[in-house]
Amino acid sequence: MPADPATHPPLSPPRGHAPPPFHRLAGALRRAAPALLLYVVVRLAGIVVVAIVAHHTGRSMWSALGNSWDSRWYAGIAQHGYGTTRPSRTPGIVRSDLAFFPLFPGLERAVTALVPVSLVVAGLTVAWVSAVFAAWGIHAVGERLYGRRAATMLVLLYAVLPHAVVMTMAYSEPLMTALAAWSLYALLTRRWLWAGSLALLAGLARPSGIAVAAAVLSAALIVLWQREGARRDWRIWTGALLAPLGWLGYVAWVGTRSGGPLGYFRIQREWGSRFDFGRSELDFIRRLVTDEGGTPHLAYYMGVAGVLVAVPALVLLVLDRPPLPLLIYTLVLFVLAVGGSHYYSSRPRFLLPAFPLLFPAALAMAKARPRTVAVLTGSLTVLSLTYGEYLLLFSTTAP
Repeated sequence: MPADPATHPPLSPPRGHAPPPFHRLAGALRRAAPALLLYVVVRLAGIVVVAIVAHHTGRSMWSALGNSWDSRWYAGIAQHGYGTTRPSRTPGIVRSDLAFFPLFPGLERAVTALVPVSLVVAGLTVAWVSAVFAAWGIHAVGERLYGRRAATMLVLLYAVLPHAVVMTMAYSEPLMTALAAWSLYALLTRRWLWAGSLALLAGLARPSGIAVAAAVLSAALIVLWQREGARRDWRIWTGALLAPLGWLGYVAWVGTRSGGPLGYFRIQREWGSRFDFGRSELDFIRRLVTDEGGTPHLAYYMGVAGVLVAVPALVLLVLDRPPLPLLIYTLVLFVLAVGGSHYYSSRPRFLLPAFPLLFPAALAMAKARPRTVAVLTGSLTVLSLTYGEYLLLFSTTAP
């Protein structure tokens, strides 16, 4: 449906006397508090479920949350720096830790330098704090565009996604999502320096952080094209120039370490990841449906289901006509997640930062009856907690 000024406010703060920053921050936190409480309760319930099942199966909850899959690579970088390689299943191919961006392990190292805790605790601390800030940023964006009730539904939906357990692991997705959400909010409120700086940090958090830079650059181009006076605003130019520096800087640095400007992409190929415009995704779905690949893993079915749900969600988002920078951000994340090869079970995880995909569902829930909302969110919560426990403790593929 067409954009409505009441539904999609202009990308600029209201004129007039603005309250001091502390009061604005306190007010935003007070408005977001119910949504944040719901988010924390749901994700704590997930941790409790994992702890109970881990105890009864003789496994370690802490190891599952903070020392498995990518978490081990991040911890290794935090402890020893870059330079670790491990052999892959393909003969003659080694996997390098240069595939992992530096911000998350850098924060892990900073926490252990300040507080005498293990890397597992440090990683979980960074992830959990980031997850709360991500939920807050998502609420801020949702409230700005659609109002407080829809923002609360948006955060609640984000908390009960099947792969939401990743937001409580020592992974970089919570950090990336927090930086992205607040950068997008800064764009909506015309805080160009904040938007560019947070986009720079997002580009140091994950490869998909380039999507945040794309959002900032598109917003700057729109304003510079539509408003002649904006061309004299140094903050717009500075924010736009800052936005891609984190991603470009790390990729360039990896190039100096790996013998060429395209070294990072070669390292990604050695991990089995390459961009093929979704051809491998379609082939994988075909083989999954026809059972040509033998007995598949449950996580593969959930990965395909996540992509199949994301497609109509993206269509509905486009029809809703959100601010173009948010749409570009979501489109870039979707293309990067679906257009690459390998790690099919992780597709929904790659889409976790694409929270605008939940806008249409959140708007529908904001208009639904309380009983409908309770039944839907209750069912999704059970699915999220059950599948999260399965991913952490029983799955043999990466979340």
